[in-house]
Amino acid sequence: MTPAETPAVTPGNTLRIENVRFAVVDTETTGLSTDEDRVLQIGVVIMRGDGTVEHEWVTYLRRLTWGFGHVGAFHVHGITRRQLRRGMQPALALETMNELIKDCVFVAHNAKFDVGFLRSDSTRLSVPLQLTGPLCTLLLSRKLDPQRTMSHKLKDVAARLGKSTDRPHDALADAQLTASVLPSLLAANHITTYEQLATHFG
Repeated sequence: MTPAETPAVTPGNTLRIENVRFAVVDTETTGLSTDEDRVLQIGVVIMRGDGTVEHEWVTYLRRLTWGFGHVGAFHVHGITRRQLRRGMQPALALETMNELIKDCVFVAHNAKFDVGFLRSDSTRLSVPLQLTGPLCTLLLSRKLDPQRTMSHKLKDVAARLGKSTDRPHDALADAQLTASVLPSLLAANHITTYEQLATHFG
């Protein structure tokens, strides 16, 4: 089944999970406030529920007017103003992302954070955010540990599954790491169809 033949992800759809297309997204930002901070980088991995990766995309968001210090927590994300100058205009980046994620289930680790920043930018830039979901791998992991006896940070969830990255806090690398653990989290939560999956959206 090619991407063009994949049925749209809609409520009541009994599509098997291995054929559902997911858009695994990660953002790097200047800070934690959706009011005061901004998205610096977006990474997207398009994949199927069986783990097959179809496409990857990453961009910095061009912030030409920002002066010294406005890249935020450089010690965390390592993003420089020079890298931002090579990025896409923010509105175009959101439009491109929207095109990539259509007919996919939006996935992120701590999805509330990423969706919050993307919605804030989409409102500010008048580019409506179009997503199905979101599905949060942080919450899927926590459901397997109701007593909270383990850490559910992405790196720790991945480590338990034998996965890792040598580029933490890079948007594409973190999206790839999230994508690598998604099939295992779906299986562990006994999610085998889109209809079951939709009960975990939030």
